[in-house]
Amino acid sequence: MRLPVLTDEEMTPAQQEVAARIAGRRGAVRGPFRAWLHSPEMCERAESLGAFARFDCSLPKHLRELSLLMAARNWDAQYSWNAHVHQAIEAGVPEAAVKAVAEKREAVFDSEADQVFYQFCREVLEEHFVTDETFAAAHEHFGSKGLVDTIGALGNFTMLGMCLNTFQVDLQADKEPPFPDIRGYGRTAPAPADGQEEG
Repeated sequence: MRLPVLTDEEMTPAQQEVAARIAGRRGAVRGPFRAWLHSPEMCERAESLGAFARFDCSLPKHLRELSLLMAARNWDAQYSWNAHVHQAIEAGVPEAAVKAVAEKREAVFDSEADQVFYQFCREVLEEHFVTDETFAAAHEHFGSKGLVDTIGALGNFTMLGMCLNTFQVDLQADKEPPFPDIRGYGRTAPAPADGQEEG
């Protein structure tokens, strides 16, 4: 990691307090929190938003996990992807859809609601705007609260990816690189275009 990992002895009382809360909720202080702890006020607020997006927002668990994977892929955030890909599949995101997101291909879902959610997130992340048609379909399925929660989740997971990549938070040593065009913290080749296989 580009920033020093703070030991208990090096932490201020404010940092120790935030670290203890994070460890109590998440089991340990790992990943992005090691960077965010350098600003305990930022860390506390980021952890609170992240906990809401992951555990408490109105979206079903598999869609919370899907939004995390989509934001992680958008930012090439391998740490985040590696930490959640199995959770996403266990929560009900189809493996074929996960593979498509990793390879930047169109993902297909059996559920109409899941397909609409995917399209909504994809437009936000890739186009930065949402068409009227997609918005209306997503609003019909998820309502105003659901869409606000979706944007909050995507924003949180985007900030997470930016943090992981900027500070080069150590990747999990036991994981294969998940994206065909990314190694370490650099791009090796352009991602394949939609509908095209690498070869």
